[in-house]
This record gives sequence, structure tokens and C-alpha cells, in this order.
Amino acid sequence: METLEMREIESAIEGILFASGEPVHVDRICVAMEMDRSTVEQVLQRLMDYYAYERRGIRLLHIEDSWQLCSSPDYADVIRKAFEIRKPAKLSQPALEVLTIVAYYQPTTRAYVDQIRGVDSSYTMGLLQERKLIEECGRLQVPGRPHLYRTTKHFLRAFHLNSLDDLPEMPDLGSDGQMRLTDDGQIVDPSETAGVFGIDLPENAAFPGEDNAE
Repeated sequence: METLEMREIESAIEGILFASGEPVHVDRICVAMEMDRSTVEQVLQRLMDYYAYERRGIRLLHIEDSWQLCSSPDYADVIRKAFEIRKPAKLSQPALEVLTIVAYYQPTTRAYVDQIRGVDSSYTMGLLQERKLIEECGRLQVPGRPHLYRTTKHFLRAFHLNSLDDLPEMPDLGSDGQMRLTDDGQIVDPSETAGVFGIDLPENAAFPGEDNAE
């Protein structure tokens, strides 16, 4: 590719992201632009900072090694109104518990989730799979070969996380190994009440099929 000015590079990458509509792996952008990863990531970071600083109607999300353009959460209400998109229902208390366990102990099995919660979690895990917040990721190599579950990129996006490394440290569950949440969906530390991560869905959290309502 012929030498491009920085503005042209930014515009070209912006066009790639817009045309995709889905997260684009940074390596794919490098191949298309015929540029090294370090340079491409610098340009992506510049674009992200520009959209945020200028309070534009779009945002650039960094999700692990991928990048995606989406609408700004500041304008979620008006976007929903324009396209008559219903606000996604908040997760129930059981769903919050299961999602927290999977997020911190992944990959994990349903039996392990049941053990921590003390109740059957099959229905709730199915609901989280339907919302594409968790997914199957193989089987545990033990008798019965139970399915393993992990969180998805949609989970990272919904909770505004770049990667799982952004999850705050989880407090000890206590001697009985039971997880307890407060009424607002935060984990209760055995020694003191402590917020772990904003487990309740953000008001502007987007789920598959509702991408324009970020």
C-alpha cells in the first residue's frame, strides 16, 4: 500500500470498523492496511480518544484483541426511541449470582455453580446463554464429561470491560463457600460488605439484536 497520511489511515480504519458492524480483530486490520500491529493500535487508540473527547455520537470499543464501533451510551434513549427498541430487562437475582460465578471461576461447570449457590441453576444458565452472556467452551475431562462454560465478548461489552483482567478482585466467599449478594446485586464480603463489580446491568447495556441502542 502506498504511503498514507495519518488522516487517511484513520479514515480507512474507521471505514473498516463501520462496514463490519461487528468486533474486528486487530490482526485483520493490520493485514488490510499492510501495517504493523503497534501502529494500528496507536491509530485505534487515537480514534477512541477522539470520539470520547469530542462527545461524538459513536464510540470505539476495545474488546480483548478486537475493536468495534457502536453508538454512544449518552444517546441510548433517543436511539431507542428512533428505532422503537425496548430497553433490555434487568437480570434477576439468580441470574446475577450465576453470571458472577461464571465470570470469576471460568471455565466452570453447571455442577460447580450449583454447588456454590446451593440450588439448581440449569434454567438460569440457559437464560444467560440465550442472552449470549455465557457460552459452552468444551467439556471437563472427567466421567460424564460435563460442559464447561465461560463468559462471552457480549458480556465484556455489556459491562464495559476491555478484558476479564478488568474484573475487580473477588472477596473470599467465607468458610461455608456460599456467595451472597446485596439487594443491589453486589457480592457480600464475609468480613464487610464490598462492591466487586457492577453486577447489575448498566442502563445502556446492549445485547445481541440491540447493538444500536448502546
